[in-house]
Amino acid sequence: MNRILHGHAMRPHLVFHEIEDVSISKLDSAALVIFFASDLGRLRMFELHFIFPGDPETLTGGYIYDNRIVDGLWDRGWKVCRHILPDGFPFPHASSLDKASEVLGRIPDDRLVIIDGLALAPMVELIERHSARLVLIGLIHHPLAEETGITAAQKSLLWVQERRVLAMCARVVVTSSTTAAALASNYGVGPDRLVVIEPGVDAAPLAVGPRKAVINLLSVATVTPRKGHDLLIAALAPLRKQSWRLSCVGDLERDPVTTAHVRKCVARFGLESRIKFRGVLGQSALARQYHSADLFVLASQHEGYGMALAEALACGVPIVATRVGAIPVTVPTNAGLLVPPGSSRDLTSALMRFFDEPRLRMRLKAGARASRLRGRSWDVAARCLEKQLRELMAG
Repeated sequence: MNRILHGHAMRPHLVFHEIEDVSISKLDSAALVIFFASDLGRLRMFELHFIFPGDPETLTGGYIYDNRIVDGLWDRGWKVCRHILPDGFPFPHASSLDKASEVLGRIPDDRLVIIDGLALAPMVELIERHSARLVLIGLIHHPLAEETGITAAQKSLLWVQERRVLAMCARVVVTSSTTAAALASNYGVGPDRLVVIEPGVDAAPLAVGPRKAVINLLSVATVTPRKGHDLLIAALAPLRKQSWRLSCVGDLERDPVTTAHVRKCVARFGLESRIKFRGVLGQSALARQYHSADLFVLASQHEGYGMALAEALACGVPIVATRVGAIPVTVPTNAGLLVPPGSSRDLTSALMRFFDEPRLRMRLKAGARASRLRGRSWDVAARCLEKQLRELMAG
């Protein structure tokens, strides 16, 4: 059974649905459902178990990374068993942890198991019971304790959980050298266990802008506190006399409270005619947004990598963003303007420079186009992970 994921056909992996899925809603939610595809009978010498927290078809950078890595391993001959946990992580309900316990309990001894970081820390007690018999790999997109919009108590709990669980992982895969440094200094993960595997980026046609009186701004991010939509709106408010419009692409339902707050910010500044929220878009619709963009903007409080930034650069779109996490590594200095996080004034200044200085626009555009050549492929990312998995199998 092929399903569509991020605009491409989902690979026919061995899929274990641990919860009720929209495509199999008539089945018992605890049933073990296995989908076979025509080429599943091919001899696959190596087996990997991959644990997803929530719907793996969610259109965020973390899930896209997970799926593209799994696809790459499948293409390289691996049998990948995908275990899908309920939503709610990193603060899961007890029933979700019960499902997670069932998943781990069913995996045979000595198997390679990758657990996405969103579920890894909350599963620490369960993982302790199985760490001696499974070969565990943590996949950290960014430390959960660095998330914005959670309480101090939640941050403290996540830090303790992450530090404990990472100590039990044979390898810890991260998506940037910045996250690797954070885990080494703050979480006690030794360099012998840390592996940096940056996301791949697909080739894309060059964007057509800037070319007209109205400058098209694009921001691609789930509406959560960490992504800083309210800060971006506040930064744009003093620039009403400039000719611009902003398209915000990303999930509006993940955090309804933040979405409501952001919409109120738009209304408060009277920017309803300038700022449009597109919600989640499919691959072709998103590609059209990148193709028509003059500038990509992101006011995030933290980024473990910033896949949307890499996608913008792949289209030759320059960037104005905050100087946080891995963003300075992802965005070349000649392709974007970076400002301190949390400062709407600095963000306003950077945007005004882009609007008012044609030479700067052309220079950043040229830098963004030049940076397209340095992007790595998803196949390279999969090969890097495969190398680590083979080393673990060899003991």
